[in-house]
Amino acid sequence: MPEKKQTQVIRSTTVLSVRRGDRVAIGGDGQVSLGDATLKHDARKIRSLVGGKVHCGFAGSAADAFALLERFEAKLEKHEDNLRRAAIELAKEWRTDRALRRLESLLIAVSKDTTLMIGGSGDVIEPSDGIIGIGSGGMYATAAARALFARTDLPPETIVEEALRIAGDICVYSNQNIVVETL
Repeated sequence: MPEKKQTQVIRSTTVLSVRRGDRVAIGGDGQVSLGDATLKHDARKIRSLVGGKVHCGFAGSAADAFALLERFEAKLEKHEDNLRRAAIELAKEWRTDRALRRLESLLIAVSKDTTLMIGGSGDVIEPSDGIIGIGSGGMYATAAARALFARTDLPPETIVEEALRIAGDICVYSNQNIVVETL
């Protein structure tokens, strides 16, 4: 029987977004890991699109995410910064295009009034509570953010930062090098 080829899995990222009132924050940690080794501590996983009207965070393959971000920004420009419409169009193309289908990444996109998670199987999800996380530590950060949101009056950028720190303490694929952007 042929020997099974093992590939190293690149694991990285905790990205979190929290919306409170008329403010939204999105943040990410800086760790990129290959197998059980950390390759990079200060990766920047939050990008500003269409002149700062939309902020986007990514989890998964960086090359795949950058390819998707370019297409997403083009869709935002085509649909006059309508985040929902651009996200749906990207998800449709991502799911049906033969080359894009292979891309392994997740995106969180936020604008002044919308928060969406966009995935390659056609997913466009708007969290009902305004809190969503992706990546290796995404669920830890989401749980921490929900607790902070329910029990404090902290602004969203503080909740994002604190929740990402908690996730960084728990998830071995996350760290404390945190970048937060606010709209």
